[in-house]
Amino acid sequence: TESKVPENISEKRELLLKNRIALWDVISSCEITGSSDSSIKNVIPNDLSEILKNSKIKRIYVNGKTSEKYYNKYMRERTGINAVCLPSTSPANAKWTLEKLQEEWKRIFID
Repeated sequence: TESKVPENISEKRELLLKNRIALWDVISSCEITGSSDSSIKNVIPNDLSEILKNSKIKRIYVNGKTSEKYYNKYMRERTGINAVCLPSTSPANAKWTLEKLQEEWKRIFID
């Protein structure tokens, strides 16, 4: 689905709802220094079981390798759904241009 880039929270929410996309964090809480993924410790995962049980979610995409790692560690077995790892949108992931990120993330709308 081709859509204009949302400019505010309301438009972002509308885009997600229109395309039947849900967003949720793998980690509920943790200790982290700054924004360094390598410093993450004492993870408490979000429990996605209830959400998945009461919805028709068929695919899960994660934002980068760290999210994939924690999804696989804490949720994969519970959900029975393999996550598709997309490149991180973090500014620290400088090897990916905005254009390349957009191309990869379009998979959500195509898969």
